[in-house]
Amino acid sequence: MAQVGKNCVTQQLIGENEHGQRVDNLLLKLCKGVPKSHVYSIVRSGQVRVNGRRVDVSHRLQSGDLLRIPPLRIGGSDEVVVDAERRLHLPVVYEDEALLVVDKPAGVAVHGGSGESFGVIEALRQQRPQARFLELAHRLDRETSGILLVGKKRSTLLALHEMFRAGAAGSTGRSADKRYLVLVAGRWVEPLRHVRLPLLKYLLPSGERRVRVSEQGKAAHTIFRLLARWQRFSLLEAELRTGRTHQIRVHLAHLGHPVAGDEKYGDFALNRVLAREGLKRMFLHASRMRLPHPLAGGELRLEAALPPALAGFLQAVAACERQDHGEKI
Repeated sequence: MAQVGKNCVTQQLIGENEHGQRVDNLLLKLCKGVPKSHVYSIVRSGQVRVNGRRVDVSHRLQSGDLLRIPPLRIGGSDEVVVDAERRLHLPVVYEDEALLVVDKPAGVAVHGGSGESFGVIEALRQQRPQARFLELAHRLDRETSGILLVGKKRSTLLALHEMFRAGAAGSTGRSADKRYLVLVAGRWVEPLRHVRLPLLKYLLPSGERRVRVSEQGKAAHTIFRLLARWQRFSLLEAELRTGRTHQIRVHLAHLGHPVAGDEKYGDFALNRVLAREGLKRMFLHASRMRLPHPLAGGELRLEAALPPALAGFLQAVAACERQDHGEKI
């Protein structure tokens, strides 16, 4: 592994051990003592190149790639960020020698960058300095809580990526079954509804990334099951049959039932009311996942209970509004 420095350009040849890693994650490992904000800045400004080309922070490296790292500003690491990483509470749902599953809290990104000083993966690396390999297997939105998988071996990570790619393509073979609990605005009617609406990514003039329903988009399929219904809200279970960005949120908003507390696609006036009533986050929680173990075989059944803030708000809704349909959860 090449040594990076402050006075010279470093050329790093990517080997099998780095194959599949995001460029920002590898840089953070290589650039010890360099402020994270500086690492992300040199990528966005085009000073970091892969095979001579500019790349995004999320670019995944391939074996044989040549990574160019510019001279770096050493020192000035943010001790406050490091302390926050160490203190972040990440309950373990499941762990073995190949896989770590945590219950991600809302309000924390899965990784640093794009205005985030740190995320779950950086916190795990701070909390587990002895770990030789920790990489995210998939993503959850910043305001979504619940089940998050982390590979502890490269073979695990590659197997999980293959499963999630199969799920994104709608395969019913060796893939993961992901379930979410979501509270939506309005009275949902159907006990079971299959939603097949293609989704397209786009940019706002500000540069913010968004997703909308569009015939030019990629196929997306969500299954919604009604669990309970009140006067103002409905509680649903969402099953992802594909894995598109913001899929649940955009499908529900398009149908006129935005996720309660969703600040990107939701009902903003309702969100202000909900904040006064005690819901200060988006009500979307990755509650269950079923998948083949990536290495050992056999089925893993993972569960993460509703966080107290969501469970408490749900109890308040049930106490104040007449429930006319559904089951207790």
